[in-house]
Amino acid sequence: MNARRRTVLAAGAVGAAALATGCGSDGGDGGDASAASAGATDSASPGASGGVELARTEDIPVGGGTVFKERKVVVTQPEEGEFRAFSAVCTHASCLVSTVSDGTINCPCHGSKYSITDAAVEAGPAPRPLPAERISVSGGAIRLA
Repeated sequence: MNARRRTVLAAGAVGAAALATGCGSDGGDGGDASAASAGATDSASPGASGGVELARTEDIPVGGGTVFKERKVVVTQPEEGEFRAFSAVCTHASCLVSTVSDGTINCPCHGSKYSITDAAVEAGPAPRPLPAERISVSGGAIRLA
């Protein structure tokens, strides 16, 4: 019985190694994996911090926010100079949120609303908050981190 178990574990280890090798490849183009995971495109250039610029700080209204549908990110400014970013994919049915108004991030599909401060659910049917996204703010630029 031990011999069979070792065989299965060995075969599993070989498969896992092959999978890890396949997943870890960057396609040989020397591209930066973090830029790819941030959704970099030819039309958006990475900045000094390595992230793709989403907007300028003056473009995000105080007490509101902006949805970047192409990046599936929403950036809010709950108070002046305080910027937050969250996934723009609703946790209820995976629709993209569409607007930010009256202190909430709003999903058009079933009426879910999320707080602009911490993405907590303010109105359902969403079962959980929007996941946070990492951004950096420097020199007036808001970038995906």
